[in-house]
Amino acid sequence: MEGQMADPKVPRVRRRKRMGDEVREEALVAARRLLLDRGPSAVTVANVGAAIGMSHANVLHHFGSAASLQSSLMGKMIRDLTDALDNVVELLKTDAAAPRTVTDKVFDAFDRGGAGQLAAWIILSGDVEQLAPVRDAVRALVEAIMGQANDDNADARVRAAVLMMAVSAFGDAVIGPHLREMLDQDERAMRDLVTRILPLFLLPDGIPPAAP
Repeated sequence: MEGQMADPKVPRVRRRKRMGDEVREEALVAARRLLLDRGPSAVTVANVGAAIGMSHANVLHHFGSAASLQSSLMGKMIRDLTDALDNVVELLKTDAAAPRTVTDKVFDAFDRGGAGQLAAWIILSGDVEQLAPVRDAVRALVEAIMGQANDDNADARVRAAVLMMAVSAFGDAVIGPHLREMLDQDERAMRDLVTRILPLFLLPDGIPPAAP
């Protein structure tokens, strides 16, 4: 993938000198735009380089490989989701509409935000080591939500809630449209189900613990 030429459909930007952190941030913004506009296969080093006015070799210098670029993008998307879920536990305790708000943010990240397709692309490539940034971002998400809870069972409940939401949102983004059609369900069916279940995971005494 690293040896590919830039797609002629990607507008080239005039080159200029930038610092390392600035390059990485601009590259991830460009990669996200490519993902949303044209899908995971368009997130190549050559296309990102063309979009930000940087050579293929320079982009490789900052990311190492196209796979690393894609996994870095996935990690950033989950970190952005972590920021979007600020104060989620307090909201669930005080706002009756909060479960729908939280569910929509997670599902939108995987569906409209492209995280579902990108995650499937990374996994199907077989290079699971590239999921390291994703693992770190998911752990940060768990810690951010746990920091808002103050009961003894928060750790297990939060991890279960993140697992339930992430797997549901990922599945809905990748195969949900086809399954919903088979089952005569509308496009918000899975979101509605998760909205009903989520409070049981995040509020104390909501869901019984797993059997030993």
